[in-house]
Amino acid sequence: MDCGAYCLLIRFRRRQRLRVGRLGVFDFPAGFYVYCGSALGGLAARLRRHVRKAKRLHWHIDYLLASPAAEIVETRTYPSERRLECVLARAVLAAPGARVVAPGFGSSDCRAGCPAHLIYFPRRPALPARDGLKGLPDGPAD
Repeated sequence: MDCGAYCLLIRFRRRQRLRVGRLGVFDFPAGFYVYCGSALGGLAARLRRHVRKAKRLHWHIDYLLASPAAEIVETRTYPSERRLECVLARAVLAAPGARVVAPGFGSSDCRAGCPAHLIYFPRRPALPARDGLKGLPDGPAD
């Protein structure tokens, strides 16, 4: 199955002030960020796109990853035919130290009311376990 949700663990070694498309300009502190997304049309292709530096800036995450200070340090996939990024984002937001620094980032089309699908941590967090999704609340799917 090449569809499902994913988490990117991104590290910024230094503070960055970035414009994120029409969402606006935000200060991103140094630290770690977990981005939760879905790719029901091809998970492997979506992850390859995220890793590429040369691309048209389309999604909010593209603007963040275009920064030379952004480094993807880990990816985790969650095979599914459902959009699970909201379930993942809620699980990540519940972790100690989690906070939103760019409200609406990655969640502009979210119907579950997520404050963002990009969550900041001052220290490296653990990504949700693949088998841990069974224990997460279902909530609305995007």
